[in-house]
Amino acid sequence: MGRDNKTSVSEFLLLGLPIRPQQQVLFYILFLSVYLTTLFGNLLIISLIRLDSRLHTPMYFFLSHLAFTDVCFSSVTTPKMLVNMQTGSQTISYNGCISQMYFFIFFTDLDSFLLTAMAYDRYVAICHPLHYTTVMSQELCILLVIGSWILSCASSLTHILLLALLHMEQENRTSISEFILLGLSERPDQQRPLFGLFLVMYLITVVGNLLIILAISCDSHVQSPMYFFLANLSFADICFTSASIPKMLVNIETQQQTISYVGCITQLYFLLMFGGLDNLLLAAMAYDRYVAICWPLHYTTVMSPQHCVLMLSVCWALTNIPALTHSILLAHLDFCSHHAIPHFYCDISPLLKLACSDAHLNELMVIIMGAIFLTGPLALIVLSYAHITSAILGFSSPEGRWKAFSTCGSHLTVVLLFYGSLMGVYLFPSSSYSVQRESSAAVLYMVVTPMMNPFIYSLRNRDMKGALGRLLGNGKMLSSL
Repeated sequence: MGRDNKTSVSEFLLLGLPIRPQQQVLFYILFLSVYLTTLFGNLLIISLIRLDSRLHTPMYFFLSHLAFTDVCFSSVTTPKMLVNMQTGSQTISYNGCISQMYFFIFFTDLDSFLLTAMAYDRYVAICHPLHYTTVMSQELCILLVIGSWILSCASSLTHILLLALLHMEQENRTSISEFILLGLSERPDQQRPLFGLFLVMYLITVVGNLLIILAISCDSHVQSPMYFFLANLSFADICFTSASIPKMLVNIETQQQTISYVGCITQLYFLLMFGGLDNLLLAAMAYDRYVAICWPLHYTTVMSPQHCVLMLSVCWALTNIPALTHSILLAHLDFCSHHAIPHFYCDISPLLKLACSDAHLNELMVIIMGAIFLTGPLALIVLSYAHITSAILGFSSPEGRWKAFSTCGSHLTVVLLFYGSLMGVYLFPSSSYSVQRESSAAVLYMVVTPMMNPFIYSLRNRDMKGALGRLLGNGKMLSSL
């Protein structure tokens, strides 16, 4: 954020509690005693649970994390209050206030999520005692804690970014009300063929992925974790394509190229969210194939319905972090009179090039978020397939190798298509032909890949062909393909 966009104040005043001057020492001792009791009491609980093997149960596992959270939660506000009472100062710096609010929201939400997890633990222990050790496995407990941390981080980060947006002065907001999407071609004779082509591709994408979702939802033969993630991938593909193609079709039909400022930011948010969700779901599906091939005897335990739902929830929570971050930071930028975007959708790279204010923070966050939320899932996919390849090569029979490989052939095809087109959009070096090349790669990434996914999974997967056949009432014809 540029210096001129920051709030004009450098500190705030914390008025504190309505305490008379003669009562300052008494209340200082009181709050210091309460804080030290909180600190040592919770640290004692953590130490006891760690050192005593009889307390190594899910309930005490969550309790130790709750105690750690309470220590951190108290340490966010009480030490600063004690320092202010001791020094007679009531000030807190602007950055200190924002940081304090971030950690206050973070640990408050973490407390709430951990209490929810503990309630679920008690529910399983009392209502399903025979299944307690299976349901509340060590892996699930760790995932619940990780999910709580991720959701708390997403919540606190959202509030802090929105708070920073509120402090922006009105005159520093963008002076333009709309952008111009130049589209794929500016030649009038190509507009009607482009409209027909993309309308057909969009309808195929929506109908094809809806058929996948319906087949998986209605057929008991495809109720495994792999198809659970596939159904959610199909839903993400529908939403991802719907974030850009309908607007492009409307612009072609009405012969307009404009998109409002708010509409552009909103479109960018949903493209980042559902594109990131695609990315994370492909990583979850790769992990599913890794467990199925490398640990077949533990598959039903590791990939239980609870684990799958938890993994899906984490994917949804994680994908909102870069989408919110980029969208809110982009709203801080000023845009000059030139506002033509050489794409058929609002993308972050051309928008940053149009900004006439300092965009270094935005560019830094593009690198950081890309390294975490793009490279991370890709590394998990590569690592999973490295283990899968090693395990398959260890099979003695060629039939076993082929059967194991065929279970991940469809997923591997989608991964190669998805990341190949994605790299074509963002990793090609700049040149005089980069705009045309990036547009072609973007079509492959945003339209062709979601359209091809139903065909890849239905034509290469016997179970999906059977499910689609039963859904459409013509199973023999599809099964013979």
